[in-house]
Amino acid sequence: MAKRKHKRETEQRFACIARTVAQSASPVEDAEARPTSNHHDVPLSDGEIAASAALSSLTFSSASQELTKMKKFRFQLLHQWIVSRIQPCRVADVGGGKGLLAYLLQESGWAATVIDPVAQALPAKYKDLESNRQVRVAETEAVPRLHREFEPGMVGDFDLLVAMHAHGCNIQMIDAAAKLGRAVILLPCCVIHEPILPPPGVHWIQWLAEYVIGKGFVVEPFRLNFKGQNIGIYAHKPGLAVGTIKAGRNYSGVDSRGCVVTAGR
Repeated sequence: MAKRKHKRETEQRFACIARTVAQSASPVEDAEARPTSNHHDVPLSDGEIAASAALSSLTFSSASQELTKMKKFRFQLLHQWIVSRIQPCRVADVGGGKGLLAYLLQESGWAATVIDPVAQALPAKYKDLESNRQVRVAETEAVPRLHREFEPGMVGDFDLLVAMHAHGCNIQMIDAAAKLGRAVILLPCCVIHEPILPPPGVHWIQWLAEYVIGKGFVVEPFRLNFKGQNIGIYAHKPGLAVGTIKAGRNYSGVDSRGCVVTAGR
């Protein structure tokens, strides 16, 4: 009972905060003067998605809509989406936490680095979705890490920037990637510490997708099979090599376990 009450109070508090989101998309100095705890994690409705030019391609078959959502496996699901879609390259996992996504990419032949100010060890184990088995991570395993907040000057060392539910760096990543011609994958969740805020009545994710397009990117929205904010934005410059689909493999959705399904040409 106490847990349900706490959850209800938390949801009410977030809803109240969301209503105080700024009146317009404003410059940095104005945004800093407002409360930094604005949280806009309310899921996008089907109507909002359909009405968004940037996100309207997010359509599912009835079968995929009925899949069980697997919140615990979000890093595995994002890893599967990335490796099924993009050629291996130098990737930065911004706000990567323990580094599971970077580790999985590293195991798949990518040069992956975690950018996160908090030092954390890799998880001791994880579930492999293809074999449905627990895989232990040896204590000697590691991924390269930069124990710092993300800074635009870091972008030059990478071909692809990835951020899942990272706070306060989405706009910086987009701007820096646009300047240097890098690709970006974002699964944004909230507007905490962002320098620019969406106008009233516009969802943060919807507005962010439009912002990305305004920077000259091609936007490919996608959705993963886990609970919570699971909409992703893959942004790359037209013709950018990192955005090519792997030869002979086309992303075609997820199977009954939520795993990425690829098909030969």
